[in-house]
Amino acid sequence: MLKRAVFTALATAAVSLSALVVPAMTTPAAAQGIQFVIGTPPPAPVYEVAPPPRPGYVWAPGYYRWDGGRHVWNPGRWLAQRLGYRWVPDRWEHGPNGWYHVAGRWDRNGNGVPDRYEHRADTYWIDRDRDGVPNRYDARPDNPWRR
Repeated sequence: MLKRAVFTALATAAVSLSALVVPAMTTPAAAQGIQFVIGTPPPAPVYEVAPPPRPGYVWAPGYYRWDGGRHVWNPGRWLAQRLGYRWVPDRWEHGPNGWYHVAGRWDRNGNGVPDRYEHRADTYWIDRDRDGVPNRYDARPDNPWRR
């Protein structure tokens, strides 16, 4: 009887594990949000002469990407300009476990903080009347005389 219970438990675990592993193997790494950490630093950037400015476009400089176990140079390219945004180029940063790639992105105000984090700060922690109570908790958020 004990053998049957152990066998049933192992069979259930095998089926459950395969149901979790197969979708992870077929989904691209970019969609999973996986970030690869590399032990070796990227080589020095390749010097590219930036072409003359084009109206309506922004030049994104080249960068090294990790491909097939080695660093591969990705040349610079023109991107369609987004009004009110600044392009933050791709870069490599050194973390506690090695080097990792930070993808280029558009930034609303150019302060380096990703917009997805700024939206939370703008929405949740604004205190228009400066009484120390965030607007989402304040019964009268626009009262300048309340202290």
